[in-house]
Amino acid sequence: MPAGRFAFFMNLPTIVFLCVVLVYPILYAGYLSVHKVGLAQLRRGDFPFNGWENYGRVLEDPLFWIGIKNTLAFAAITVGSEVVLAIAIALLINQAGVWTSRVTRLLILLPYAVPPICNGLIWSFLYSFQFGFLNRILFSLGLTDAPINWAGDPDTALYALTVPYVWRTLPFAIILVHAALQGIPRELYEQAAIDGADAWRRFRHVTWPMLRQIITIILILRTAFAFAVFEEILAITQGGPGDSTWVAAWYSYKITFSPPNNFGMGSASAFILALMIGAIALVYLRLVYRRVTV
Repeated sequence: MPAGRFAFFMNLPTIVFLCVVLVYPILYAGYLSVHKVGLAQLRRGDFPFNGWENYGRVLEDPLFWIGIKNTLAFAAITVGSEVVLAIAIALLINQAGVWTSRVTRLLILLPYAVPPICNGLIWSFLYSFQFGFLNRILFSLGLTDAPINWAGDPDTALYALTVPYVWRTLPFAIILVHAALQGIPRELYEQAAIDGADAWRRFRHVTWPMLRQIITIILILRTAFAFAVFEEILAITQGGPGDSTWVAAWYSYKITFSPPNNFGMGSASAFILALMIGAIALVYLRLVYRRVTV
């Protein structure tokens, strides 16, 4: 059997599995997005075609744009924080040579092993207005005289959500950046040192250009996941107080599973969100990505 055909048959189970769990749901959601689908239609099994009506209703809904605004702010804060912290921490453990320590690896990777919904529940207890550990620390340090309602104040709720999200997802970025640093030839740093470059110039002219590709990957992946943040919202604020943490994924969930259960509009909002993520990815590729040859 030719090698190409053998490779195809070996990968066929994976291809079938991906089609079942990924391709089919996406295509079916696209089908629902151009049909009128509610509880009444589900009971009858009849989904009338309504063209772009669902997309128009989503784009005219003020709540959708509130969700987009909050999502953009959430993504900007979390993704920016992840990239900066990941580079700083990866450089630190790379210079100190502590990555080989099992304790270091455990501490860095542990947050990424926590399920998102569990992470949200943990931080909801930490943020608790009356019994939260965070307020207790501030009291003990004398930094506040009254408890702070971190997740219950419209002015702080969205920012409070960024902390547990970054805590959970930061290890992913650290691992990628650290792996990229390991691939940078030491000769480049030695040559830069011979030329009299200080630490900042070595980072700017050697490290950063070599990290562009992996940073682009991190930006695209983390932005996509930040736009789809849901579990922390569900566990900590449920979109409140008011609409201060009403993000795009929460809008899709509520419009789909809250009465009158408009599955067509929910699917349409999800596709609009996917298009936005794709557009942002193209911007990243344009502004950040550069091919580097050594």
